[in-house]
Amino acid sequence: MFSRHHRQARRARRMQRHLVAMGYPTPEAWFEAWRAARLDGMAPSASPHPHGAEWPQHPWHALRAYDRLWHWHHLHDHAPNWRRRFRHSLGARLTLVFLVLAGIGGGFLHWAGQQGLGWGWMLGAVLLLTVLAYASTRVMLMPLRVLAHGVAAFGRGQLSHRVHLRHADEIGALGARFNRMADDIQAMLDAKRELLLAISHELRSPLTRARLNAELLDEGPSQQAVVHELGQMRDLIENLLERERLDTGHSALRLDDCTWPDLVAELLDRRFSEARSTGLLQLALAPDLPPMRLDRSRVQVLLGNLLDNALRHHDAGKGAVQLSVSLSARPAGTAGQGGQPCVRLLVRDFGPGVPPDVLGQLGQPFFRPDAARTRGGGGVGLGLNLCRLIAEAHGGSLVLRNAEPGLEALVELPAVS
Repeated sequence: MFSRHHRQARRARRMQRHLVAMGYPTPEAWFEAWRAARLDGMAPSASPHPHGAEWPQHPWHALRAYDRLWHWHHLHDHAPNWRRRFRHSLGARLTLVFLVLAGIGGGFLHWAGQQGLGWGWMLGAVLLLTVLAYASTRVMLMPLRVLAHGVAAFGRGQLSHRVHLRHADEIGALGARFNRMADDIQAMLDAKRELLLAISHELRSPLTRARLNAELLDEGPSQQAVVHELGQMRDLIENLLERERLDTGHSALRLDDCTWPDLVAELLDRRFSEARSTGLLQLALAPDLPPMRLDRSRVQVLLGNLLDNALRHHDAGKGAVQLSVSLSARPAGTAGQGGQPCVRLLVRDFGPGVPPDVLGQLGQPFFRPDAARTRGGGGVGLGLNLCRLIAEAHGGSLVLRNAEPGLEALVELPAVS
């Protein structure tokens, strides 16, 4: 018994010298650190070593734990170069697969030549090896397809999508980096939205008080200018709040049964009566428009923003701004089902239009084709973005295109009664 313990103790001391040379502390130092941590009130899981809190004090009792530690150290930190490359490199595994298949194929061809087998056997063997190589490559490259699907989903706006890869090779490391990047982007966007919402909420109350105080002043050009500016700032804040609610899905649509003649007539009488009376705005309503369930106030905001934008950039000498509402079917291949009935809202002006290189950026938040314009001449770039969000919230779409001359804004909403 003594000789066996003596041999175990010598082996444990030899392993201890090797581990200390590699930077590991002695078992006694680990045990003292663990005991100090326990005396400070820390949990047993907070032990200073990765193999549990109960670390033995005697070398022959620590022999098996040292064996496990030695094995773990060599496999993970100081594994041979070829083994580490094989485990963490997709290229090394593919190379090994092809070398094995090439060796099997060469050996079979040599054996077939010695046996005098015909070319049919050789071609069959080559075909079989090709199928095995294709299957092996397809299995090894499957994580790439998973990663490509995750990147495409994130690019479509699914910011909560993450890639789940349980691989220790380059693709697994790339998937982990992608997930960290997605987490950082989502956190940054959430912080930006929370900041905008907080600022907007905090600014509404003082703006309301300032507007009330301005309306109590003596009427005159200065008073009207102050009231107008405060009204524009209030509209900007409301647009910011509405955009963040729609973009994050925190605000549900308040759907009511609406008829298009009543909805459009109410909007035009309230905001565009002067443009209609002077002939700057022409309306064309189709007679077969069905009643629909819509968020009445938000659809009126959509139409109002499009008409404001058209009237702002309209050239009165070339014709009137046109608003038409008609019923049609979506062609196959567009959003929604092909042939589904939809209501088309078309707003066209005869202004200068938009340069083709920036046409695709219209509808993005805070984008204006002419960055040098003042707020009084062109807004801040939220109106078209809000229109797009309202259309998409109703299951529709907004398309902007040059009409030569002018600009056309086409809104398609599914005809859901």
